Amino acid sequence: VIGLPPPYWAFAWAGGQALARYLLDRPETVRGRRVLDFAAGSGLVAIAAAKAGAARVEASEIDRFALQAIALNAHLNAVEVTVLAEDVLADTGGPTAERRWDVVLAGDVCYERPMAEKVFAFLRAQARAGALVLLGDPGRAYLPKAGLQRLTAYSVKTTRELEDSDVRNAVVWQVEG
Repeated sequence: VIGLPPPYWAFAWAGGQALARYLLDRPETVRGRRVLDFAAGSGLVAIAAAKAGAARVEASEIDRFALQAIALNAHLNAVEVTVLAEDVLADTGGPTAERRWDVVLAGDVCYERPMAEKVFAFLRAQARAGALVLLGDPGRAYLPKAGLQRLTAYSVKTTRELEDSDVRNAVVWQVEG
């Protein structure tokens, strides 16, 4: 439709780019492990996890068009990514055998207060259950101030159409349980 902005998932946001780079630079982070790319968008981080040797990669997303983009992008990159067409946050029972991953990845999820609070509660529950939880964030307004350990940062080129600068400093955080 003319005049509508492109969908949010059609961009490689800075936090997701930082997570993908982190996994490709440190494949031992996911090698042989079960991985969830939460709020996967186009599947960039899921694809990086698969390329880094994850045993199983699931990408969760609630947008039906993003789900198709994830499947297509995984195919084009010759990797296997299982698409979860559901809101994993809706399960309030906490991690279960079928909802437990070795590594949980989330990029650019702290842009709205209600979502950031709900997502961070989910991520902390996953960390308490034993998952390595990594969050990529370029300084979004609702990034929690506690419960995070800084691992590294990347300067990520951006566009003024999406961000307030041409380069964002995107940090990879480990979420503590």
